[in-house]
Amino acid sequence: MAYKRVLLKLSGEALMGDQSYGIDPSIVKGIAADVAKVVATGTELAIVVGGGNIFRGLKGAAAGMERATADYMGMLATVMNAIALQDSLEAAGVATRVQTAIAMQEVAEPYIRRRAMRHLEKGRVVVFGAGCGNPFFTTDTTAALRAAEINANVVLKATKVDGVYDRDPVKYPDAVRYESLTFQDVLTAELGVMDSTAIALCKDNDIPIVVFDLFGPGNIARAVAGEPIGTRITPTAA
Repeated sequence: MAYKRVLLKLSGEALMGDQSYGIDPSIVKGIAADVAKVVATGTELAIVVGGGNIFRGLKGAAAGMERATADYMGMLATVMNAIALQDSLEAAGVATRVQTAIAMQEVAEPYIRRRAMRHLEKGRVVVFGAGCGNPFFTTDTTAALRAAEINANVVLKATKVDGVYDRDPVKYPDAVRYESLTFQDVLTAELGVMDSTAIALCKDNDIPIVVFDLFGPGNIARAVAGEPIGTRITPTAA
């Protein structure tokens, strides 16, 4: 594999499948099967999962909730997703630990950087829940932050589309997909791959990002292997 230690970012919406809300067990089972194959190669893998399939802080704030309160509710939603992932991963034979930035010791470990890294060294998958524990920060930013903290070699952002486009490919059939971009390209063009804080964190710490389609068979393994898949975002042009 091209990368020894990987941070996989999953959106909460990806766990819904074709449902309008909640968690589709078949989707989670499929993700667990793909992750199990990657871990079997010796790759150390950590996961940050969003909570948009259950509750999104920005949406709550737009509906009139106080923003910090809405964001904390969103963080709790990510923990539900993290526990669901843990259940499916362990059913697939993958030792998994959930660590949360908000203490809830009955269901998960608190986030401790050195403990997380030790789990990874022992071949366990670590799922980070509750974002970074603070409102006003997205789970994309959490992914970039945790990747820097655990010395990950890459951030893999698994989405519903097969890369980064110059505009929304759902609305515009003639949208053009980029094979590679620099961090500065993303920031200057405001492409919306991840929020600007996440992009800046990866830029400052020289952590490449690969944006790819989660639902293509074996795509997680292909991304970890360094195959030309999706869009690669790097400090300098390829």
